[in-house]
Parts: sequence; structure tokens; C-alpha cells
Amino acid sequence: MIIDQDKRGLARELFAKGCIKFGDFELKHGSHAPIYIDLRSVVSYPTLLTALGERLGKLMSKLDFDVIAGLPYAGLPIALATSFASGWPMIYPRKEIKDYGTKKRVEGVYVSGQIAVVVDDVITDGGAKLELIDPLLESGLIIRDVVVVVDRGQGGKEKLVAHGYKLHSIFTLRELVEFYRKERMTTEHEFRIAIKYLATVDLAKP
Repeated sequence: MIIDQDKRGLARELFAKGCIKFGDFELKHGSHAPIYIDLRSVVSYPTLLTALGERLGKLMSKLDFDVIAGLPYAGLPIALATSFASGWPMIYPRKEIKDYGTKKRVEGVYVSGQIAVVVDDVITDGGAKLELIDPLLESGLIIRDVVVVVDRGQGGKEKLVAHGYKLHSIFTLRELVEFYRKERMTTEHEFRIAIKYLATVDLAKP
């Protein structure tokens, strides 16, 4: 897998800023991984965040939609940067529903029947995406496409397809791992462990 020339600078910058790390990382459910994606830190790097917004805007320009729906929490700054870069309006579903005031499940200005494209940082198995898509659907919005920066390749794409959604990503995790090896940004040992891990999680797809 070869990363397109116009995406290589972005891949290098994600690594340089520590958004992609090699090592030994404990994950949410106690398992371990030799590679970790931390796109929450892009909020501290305005130039990188702007570049992500511009790249996502380019990717999304081929899609048919009315509004961007950023997913909390990591997807919100990325979606906002995309909105700034493109001029498309943005909304977002709430993780916690307010029991006071407007009691909105979706913040922002939209009209029932509009098409929203969902934007987030990373996709793993797709479960979290489906949970946050629900309030968008319940608010009368139409969802066809989900856009992320990195697809980890752990079944998320397949799960979304099973629910009628199409996934678009700037990178797959395997693409990034192979690119960093080619650029000698990671050691051969780190590369082999990461590839072995990716093969294992690939086999675990639904």
C-alpha cells in the first residue's frame, strides 16, 4: 500500500507531533497494542489541525450532503477545522442529553430531512459511531457517509456497511505503518511487531 504523494506530508506530521506512536500501550479493555493513535492532541497544533481540515474537505467534496456532523469528543475539533476550511455548516450530537433548557440531542442549526456526513478521528469496530449516529437519525437527519482520519482496519468499515453507511478515510493504519517503515521513522523491530498485531486484529473482524 502506497500513500499518495499529497498525503505524505500529513502522515509525517502526524508522526512528528506524536499522534501516531509505536511502543506498548494498554487499551480501554485491558488488551495491549504496539501502536497507538492519539488524534486528540491535534488541538494543540493549529497548523496540523488546519491541514487535517483541508484534507478532509477535499475528501468530502465528492460526497452529497448538507451539513457536517462532528462526533464528540475527538471528532469535534477535526470537524470544526473541516467546516472552517470548506464553509460547510456543522452540527454535533450530544453524548449526554440535557434535562434542562432546550433538551436538544443535536446541537447546531439543521432541518429534518437534511443529509449529514459524520466526521470523527478514528474508527475501530464501528460500535461507537453507530451509537452517536442514532440521535442524528432520531432528529430527522439522513446519514449515508462516515469520514475519519484513520481506519484501524478492525471491522468498523464492514459494520458500517452492514448498517447501510459508507466509510471514507484519509489513511488506513496499515498504510501508515508501512509508510513509516519506508521512511525509516520506525525501527524494523517496531514495524514487524505492528504488522503482526494488525494481522491478528484483521483476523478478528466480524
